[in-house]
Amino acid sequence: MSDVIERIPGYSDDMMHKWCLTLQRVVCATKEVKSGRGRNTVVRTVLKSPTHQDVIDRINRSVEFYNTESNMEFKYRDYQEEIIEQANQILSDHRFVYLGMQVRTGKTLTSLGLAEVRATRHNDVENVLFLTKKKAMSSITDDSDLMCPSYTLFVMNYESMHKLPSIKWDMVVLDEAHGMGAFPKASKRAKQVRDMIKKHNPFVVLMSGTPTPESYSQMYHQIYGIPTNPFSKYTNFYRFADDYVNVTQLKINGRQMNDYKKGRSDILKAMKPYTINYTQKEAGFKVDTKEHVVKVKMSDKTYELCKRLKKDEVIEGKKEVILADTAVKMMIKLHQLYSGTIKFESGKSIVLDDSKAVFIHDNFGDKKIGIFYKFVAELEALKAVYGDKLTTELDEFNNTDKSIALQVVSGREGISLRKAELLVYYNIDFSATTYWQSRDRMTTKERLTSDVYWIFSDGGIEESIYKAVTKKKSFTTSHFKREYGSTSGASIR
Repeated sequence: MSDVIERIPGYSDDMMHKWCLTLQRVVCATKEVKSGRGRNTVVRTVLKSPTHQDVIDRINRSVEFYNTESNMEFKYRDYQEEIIEQANQILSDHRFVYLGMQVRTGKTLTSLGLAEVRATRHNDVENVLFLTKKKAMSSITDDSDLMCPSYTLFVMNYESMHKLPSIKWDMVVLDEAHGMGAFPKASKRAKQVRDMIKKHNPFVVLMSGTPTPESYSQMYHQIYGIPTNPFSKYTNFYRFADDYVNVTQLKINGRQMNDYKKGRSDILKAMKPYTINYTQKEAGFKVDTKEHVVKVKMSDKTYELCKRLKKDEVIEGKKEVILADTAVKMMIKLHQLYSGTIKFESGKSIVLDDSKAVFIHDNFGDKKIGIFYKFVAELEALKAVYGDKLTTELDEFNNTDKSIALQVVSGREGISLRKAELLVYYNIDFSATTYWQSRDRMTTKERLTSDVYWIFSDGGIEESIYKAVTKKKSFTTSHFKREYGSTSGASIR
């Protein structure tokens, strides 16, 4: 007999807890029974419904097992406590710290713990603003509720910064800070954060598992709004680049342009006094990620369209047009077509071939999985096949037996898919950063193995992209031209 009652399909921990409490009330209900007469009358309390003790014990264990509130006792890991102390000293010295902690090592709890230290030990933090991605907001709130902090926490996604209340922020936590790393010009997000820091002068905690995923030059705009940053003497990125970037020339559409990607390692050296790095290996993770490449035969129509597009560079229908008159367009259109979808010149997207969606459902439909898709129409194909057994919301995924579908770029950061049995990729992104970050979404310290399935079309473009990103190189038009240039139209440029 199982130690606890098996979960009812579709029931969350809370629902199972309530169900087990009902069973507990039934099997433990008692009544009084009298025996004897007169002075010899004896009143005994007995179960209303006599039940074997093993069954009662199993129900009692189930009540305790599914009571998530009692099971969620908060405790820092030893290394988190050490990092909090180190970060606290850096904040005292410089007013900002960069937590370069790899995914699943507990950046969120560490940052919240750092805020708690400032609030209780130094009394200089009362209001904390935590900026993150929209999908990560609920998990951060859950972590905070678990801690019962001494400060007031406000969690907001970057896109909604304009909706922030008029409050004096004592500390600002910038989750996935590398998202502000655009260069040579600052992104809108980086400018908004800079302006807020200027207004409130808060302690600043930046966090990322990959602070500079594609270029060291990405560091500048992440911190340029912080008065005490090591590059504050530079009035803009270009003056910073004079000293820290090996500027090269790049030819784009016939014009010579400066390329600032070759930032020097001196950038990281300058950031060292402000940075705490921590790896999964240091945290004791021993996860074996097993990747499986599976090829799916697409419909004859899909291969016919791809062949025609490569030959003619354009396909005209009665109402819509597929145009691929440059290498970039050809690369993107083939990427879509080989996975069964297309976005027309009009902007409309449709599903042409659901072979991948059907394959995923037929082979993984009985499992609770995380599915990453690339293009919007791919989600529509999945929804059509999965029906109501698929969600796009993390809370629903965590509390039901449904699988979840996430866009691979937006879902690669700030969320945990620890409840997924495995990950399945409907398609693959061109970015090496997306590859390395998204495949770690299942990782936990307790999980020893993780299975990742890549669903590629037989004869498609996906395998070429995979070979590039696994070598930590993004798949570019240069890769595409080398591998497909000879089969593309003569005017592809």
